[in-house]
Amino acid sequence: MNKLKYFFRHFEEIVCSCFLVTMITLVIINVFLRYLFSYSIFWAEEVATICFVWCVFVGASATYKHKMDMGIDILITKTPPTIEKAVRFGTGLLLLALNGYIFYMAIVFTKIAWVKPTAVLGISSAALNSALVVGFGLITFYTIRFLYRDILKFLNKAEAA
Repeated sequence: MNKLKYFFRHFEEIVCSCFLVTMITLVIINVFLRYLFSYSIFWAEEVATICFVWCVFVGASATYKHKMDMGIDILITKTPPTIEKAVRFGTGLLLLALNGYIFYMAIVFTKIAWVKPTAVLGISSAALNSALVVGFGLITFYTIRFLYRDILKFLNKAEAA
């Protein structure tokens, strides 16, 4: 049970690592084959690109989950605590609207790309575009979770006062 719990706690990191290792391995193998044997794997570049896109968007959700994304809050930290909390909550609502909209548009974009084949492998472009759905879906989920925690903190402090 602990391994399953660990997997779901670090899902994004594990998935991102698998795509990163696959991408790097394919590129290195293809470089060696090209220079040593004048041969290259014809599909390696497309698969490496798909892995890169997945790594970027799933990695972005992992970064957001751990709150490691960049933020400039020097002005907010100089305000009184109540204003700071209000601004942070408002920012959370704005991020929820923005990320939710991008998540929705990613679904629309992926549905459109479903019938479009990739250039080399001929698989559906949805294999590439669904990385946006997963990445922004997870970011939207974490935004909701952060807002929920902020509301709970606010309600608990309101009860204590």
